[in-house]
Amino acid sequence: MKTPQEIQRFELRLSGLGGQGILTLGKVLGAGLALEEGYYVAQTQSYGPEARGGASRSDLVISSHPISYPKPEQLDLLVALSQEACNQYYRNLKNGGFLLVDDSLVKQTPTNIYWGLPFTTLAKDKLGIAQAANMVLLGALAHLVPFILPRAMKKGLETSLSPRFLESNLKAFQLGLTQAKKKYPDVGTQWTSS
Repeated sequence: MKTPQEIQRFELRLSGLGGQGILTLGKVLGAGLALEEGYYVAQTQSYGPEARGGASRSDLVISSHPISYPKPEQLDLLVALSQEACNQYYRNLKNGGFLLVDDSLVKQTPTNIYWGLPFTTLAKDKLGIAQAANMVLLGALAHLVPFILPRAMKKGLETSLSPRFLESNLKAFQLGLTQAKKKYPDVGTQWTSS
């Protein structure tokens, strides 16, 4: 295993509604970062009592060093797959942090500086499965965040998901990766190491 890119502490929140696959996405992302890339990862999650439609979030703290406090304090990256999540959690984004939204569902962002891709629309129109939006998002993250490597995320998918869902999820992942590269070709220049 190669040595991970040096990261002191990176805080990421995946947020949206129950039924959007937020918790699964957090597990796959955490597995890829920890098992394949060698990072320390602390993952916590929260969801409403409703099976679908209630608030849902998965928080990841990522570091090259042991993590002393497992919950985020100031987010480096907020991912919002619903308007409610964007409205509720934007205040937790640190100054200079990044916002990524599903712009097919988030119509009003609290800032003009954000990344947006229509994850749900892409999943529905290109794959015929709206529920695959979480894996389209994972593909986009593998382009947008320099230490989230596509190879490791594909391994995370293999580790975390049932083999019968693997092929469709890999297609969704590739779709997100391709769309993010098209829309944000020079994204790497926006990051500074934390």
